[in-house]
Amino acid sequence: MALKSFKPYTKSTRGTILIDRTGLWKGKPYKSLTFVKNASKGRNNLGRITSRNHGGGHKQKYRQIDFYRRKFDTFAEVERIEYDPNRTCYIMLVKFEDNQKFYYLAPQGIKVGDKIKNGSNAEIKVGNCLPLQNIPVGIDVHNVELQPGAGGKIARSAGTSVTISGIDGNYSLIKMTSGEVRKIDSRSMATIGVLSNPDKKNIKIGKAGRSRWLGRRPHTRGVVMNPVDHPHGGGEGKSAGGRHPVSPQGQSAKGLKTRNNKRTEKFIVRRRKKKRA
Repeated sequence: MALKSFKPYTKSTRGTILIDRTGLWKGKPYKSLTFVKNASKGRNNLGRITSRNHGGGHKQKYRQIDFYRRKFDTFAEVERIEYDPNRTCYIMLVKFEDNQKFYYLAPQGIKVGDKIKNGSNAEIKVGNCLPLQNIPVGIDVHNVELQPGAGGKIARSAGTSVTISGIDGNYSLIKMTSGEVRKIDSRSMATIGVLSNPDKKNIKIGKAGRSRWLGRRPHTRGVVMNPVDHPHGGGEGKSAGGRHPVSPQGQSAKGLKTRNNKRTEKFIVRRRKKKRA
């Protein structure tokens, strides 16, 4: 897939850069694997806003993705590759020999008509899903399980992958894109390859309306609010409230460590790289 730019007929098209989706499925999604997605608009089950600046947007149907890949030792054919509005990478509809169909995350290089397989006896090929203990060191993988049978959790967005960097007893050492090295049970499943749509990061939306189609509402800065609405609010003229940057709830926005999960500390071999100032 390539990037698509436009002639500057308007101010918005001058700066717009989108993804050229030529070659993707043009029709509707596979009906049996879709269901209605009710928009939460950033509200929780009590109706209170827990995620600000969300709302509106185009109506979407959720595509049921199989992150578990539990149909073993039988081949499936890639029927089509589709755009999914609920995630950044593309998805593929696969059909097994018993005519059962599933949606999987689509890696780069996969084509319609390719055969893929799940299980420990699958070959090392893009799109195949195997236990980590059966994948050689140095291979890029995605949709990696944190616990055997729990479904893929790691590396699921566009253009992402993690690398198997070594073996430590019953654990595989996984190097994340952040630089963190983590131990994961070698029986956990992972899919070979790097995920599709790596140019997602190069998109330039070009106009405010396109953000609204995506369900993103305008973001108001804290410094222009009143003190009752934000810790940065108030003051005479332009003022940052006389304090270091914080969230509306008062949480520091300058790199405060908020991770608090001692149970999984032992699985982190090396912390992620610190950003350069």
